[in-house]
Amino acid sequence: MRYALGALRRRPGRTALTSLGIGLAVGLVVLLLAISAGVQTSATELANASGVDLIAASANTSLTSESVPPVLHAHALVSEIPAADPNVAVASPWLVGDVVFGNASLWAAANASAIPGGWSPTGAGSVGWIPSDNTGIETPTLYQGAGFTLPGDPHYDNGSYAGPFTHQIVLDQGLATVLGVGVGGLVWVGATTPPNGTALTGWYANATAFRVVGVSGPFWLIPSALLAFFYLSELQTILGGASPSTDYASLVLIHLTDPTTAAADQTRLEIAFPALTVFTLSDVLGEVQQVVNLYRTFGILIGVIGVVVAALFATTVLQMSVDDRSREFALLRAVGYTRLRVAITVAEEGLLLAGLGLGIGLPIAWFGAYELNRFLLGLLAGLPTAFSFVAFDASVILAGVGLVVLIGIVASFLPAVRAMGLPVAEELRAP
Repeated sequence: MRYALGALRRRPGRTALTSLGIGLAVGLVVLLLAISAGVQTSATELANASGVDLIAASANTSLTSESVPPVLHAHALVSEIPAADPNVAVASPWLVGDVVFGNASLWAAANASAIPGGWSPTGAGSVGWIPSDNTGIETPTLYQGAGFTLPGDPHYDNGSYAGPFTHQIVLDQGLATVLGVGVGGLVWVGATTPPNGTALTGWYANATAFRVVGVSGPFWLIPSALLAFFYLSELQTILGGASPSTDYASLVLIHLTDPTTAAADQTRLEIAFPALTVFTLSDVLGEVQQVVNLYRTFGILIGVIGVVVAALFATTVLQMSVDDRSREFALLRAVGYTRLRVAITVAEEGLLLAGLGLGIGLPIAWFGAYELNRFLLGLLAGLPTAFSFVAFDASVILAGVGLVVLIGIVASFLPAVRAMGLPVAEELRAP
């Protein structure tokens, strides 16, 4: 090993460039593996902490569907699903859609026919649910205000849709900031965006005014920086579905008393409700895993190209090293070194080069992962603080070490064969 280390020291420039090339290749692969491990680990942890054990959607819906058909008779499912399966603790219908918001300042400007340039209603995501029926399911943390004040869904009124409106709304911090409102303020909500400024007065006349009763944190389950929460029936009214025949939601989130029997509960509920497709947490995580595997495969292909290039580069450098030291190898053979011992010397040099590459590649991968994670977390609002797009676990580090050993062995093979085959007598007689 000392002999191999001395050979590297004699050519510092060549050693540094080769190690850098190996380090870049290894760092790229480690980074790609760290990203796939981070997304998978964080998705699993979030899913397990969400309290959602089953998700019910309309029949024939897949997890990859771009559009989700409505789940009908949404309010009735709150009691019907637990009745069909005693293990169901909570069945919470959620309606997810996009609506348009206006604030008091824009309303005043519209009435005065003096709308400043760039002012317009704000489109944002919305969730309609029954606030008191989310026990056990993770929901956004209220930062300000008391939140929804009445249990159940008052306007639904057991299917008549004749009950009183609460006109209460909770905004996340992002939407509250954009609208410039806080707890106690008013916002107007409509289903469509007015085509131009002159239509704003008519838009406000047809929009519904809501009182802000809470400002919440972001919501990772629907990662959006602009999000509002309504009573289910009141959001249905805005989107045009508030009647017994159009009582719909996008999906139903189910919290189980005993989540270990989720697969059996899935089967039981699909038999009891043929109009529903039920997904377990494992189904959702399996879909995430497929997406991660797809990107991992693509990343590995890129990484393999980099590793092959690094191995060829190292092979060329080691070949040059063997040619430069051909007389030295002949002398070693003359004093008793076997062919195998000479080959091991070359392999040691290759492994040392690869090891130096690992020392360069791991810090590069860690720094790149840190910056990429910081960028993505800033780009995607609504993710919890514990979420990370990268994870340097033991499998990732071991993969990097394995690649380094592989590069060292592969790069050493042809130079070692050449070193073993050098003609001792000719090399010693050469000038």
